Amino acid sequence: MTVPVDFDTAPERYKHWRLDFDGEIATLTLAVDPDGGLVPGYELKSNSYDLGVDIELYDAVQRLRFEHPEVKAVVVTGGLDKMFCAGANIKMLAQSPHAWKVNFCKFTNETRNGIEDATEHSGQTWIAAVNGTAAGGGYELALACEQIVLIDDGSSAVSLPEVPLLGVLPGTGGLTRVVDKRLVRKDHADVFATKSEGIRGEQAVRWRLVDESVPRQRFTETVTARAHAAAESSARPGGSGVVLTPLERTVDGDTISYPHVEARIDRAARRVDITVSGPSAPPPDDADAVRAQGVDWWPMAVTRALDDLILRLRTNELELGTWVLRTAGDSDAVLAYDAQLTGLAEDWYVAEVTHYVKRTLKRLDVTSRTLIAVIEPGSCFAGLLLELALAADRQYMLDGVYEDRDEQQSPAQIVVTAANDGVLPMGNALSRLESRFWRREDELAAVRKAVGERLDAPAAEELGLVTMALDDIDFADELRIVLEERASLSPDALTGMEANHRFVGPETIETKVFGRLTAWQNWIFTRPNAAGPEGALRRFGTGQRAAFDVGRV
Repeated sequence: MTVPVDFDTAPERYKHWRLDFDGEIATLTLAVDPDGGLVPGYELKSNSYDLGVDIELYDAVQRLRFEHPEVKAVVVTGGLDKMFCAGANIKMLAQSPHAWKVNFCKFTNETRNGIEDATEHSGQTWIAAVNGTAAGGGYELALACEQIVLIDDGSSAVSLPEVPLLGVLPGTGGLTRVVDKRLVRKDHADVFATKSEGIRGEQAVRWRLVDESVPRQRFTETVTARAHAAAESSARPGGSGVVLTPLERTVDGDTISYPHVEARIDRAARRVDITVSGPSAPPPDDADAVRAQGVDWWPMAVTRALDDLILRLRTNELELGTWVLRTAGDSDAVLAYDAQLTGLAEDWYVAEVTHYVKRTLKRLDVTSRTLIAVIEPGSCFAGLLLELALAADRQYMLDGVYEDRDEQQSPAQIVVTAANDGVLPMGNALSRLESRFWRREDELAAVRKAVGERLDAPAAEELGLVTMALDDIDFADELRIVLEERASLSPDALTGMEANHRFVGPETIETKVFGRLTAWQNWIFTRPNAAGPEGALRRFGTGQRAAFDVGRV
């Protein structure tokens, strides 16, 4: 699949979802257009989905949070008779190259994490109204919701049939959410995940796979009552939202530009240089003025651009294995916005932007690319922009200035703020500082004492905040050697190495999904038992049983 993927959409352009509003309750209905696949070669039967369906879902999740502060509960339901969702389209998976499957599963996971984040942090409870069969990824969509109501009609069931039918795993979080979120007993989970027909009615309730099973005649009434009960406990403010206007983006050859972000692609070096610019104007005076700026408020504008850029590069530019992260601008201007994020944290829009920053940085964390931060004169790695450097695998900082440049320069500095110490946690529920100094409490304490200080290269290196601080004589050569070396190494080995190093400490649902479940899923997807000519994915729907190599690996 070589079709470049565009992540831009809007409700009036949806092919597969419909958004309806009734005061505090929104309903998101899935009625997949069978002929509306993102690429040719498969039919989206039985409310099965591909990346295009998920792109619309992600857009809906974002718009519900930003454009609709009045919405306090979201009901997700199926728009086809007796079919909630059949999960990821099998023909699509069978014909897709491995990298496509990996990115598809990763984006799907991130969107479902965003649904859970909306319930946890935005007072917007998601409820799955499973009005028909929910299989595989369809049940995983329901699992991302806070509540699941299953219709009891004698045939509708929830199931995770990937193991018995496809020889793969419910890789968008199913196995993990069943035991870690729904708290299904592990023996019940084992039976469930190997029972292709799934489980219905009261047994599904007893095993905690759903919250309630309701006859058809009471189904709508029950779901509506749950939605209104959830809305009553929500603190969402109502009023006017912030419209997510079309993103400003220019593509000129190998340069992708946004108002505050630019990416320059060097294909020969298999690298992209990304520069994030600081604000050009001071922050608005108060929360009303922030909301009036809408998507042009600098933290929001930067985050939207980074989110879009990460997705586009990750999906469309597989050979650009190294991303070099730079910033440019005035650190004081960045710090003023950083302080506003903290000072106006009780405002619903500021809070939503902060959570969006968090989710976008998490997307960067799980991106399978080498991340190198370059800190030099003119940089503004301070507060929330310092998170980009802390997310990187290495940080190189110039000690002093470039001696061969005529323009006036000031030595690079970095600034740690409260935003770096818990406001923007990683998927492991730790800040990037806590992850960097995991179980090195004295070093973490020293960094915390330096919050707010302007740290030059020697100070940053002494505190352990950069990998190397080098003077002008060595800086360019060292950086060149590092980038050339990285490009010479195995991308597969680097992906495994980086993912293991980035997530230290305690395991969470997110780290299990990305670090364990999808890692196994990605491996299984390449095995002959799943993807070979006689594998389960290839033979699904043909009437022939898969031929398995029975050796355990």
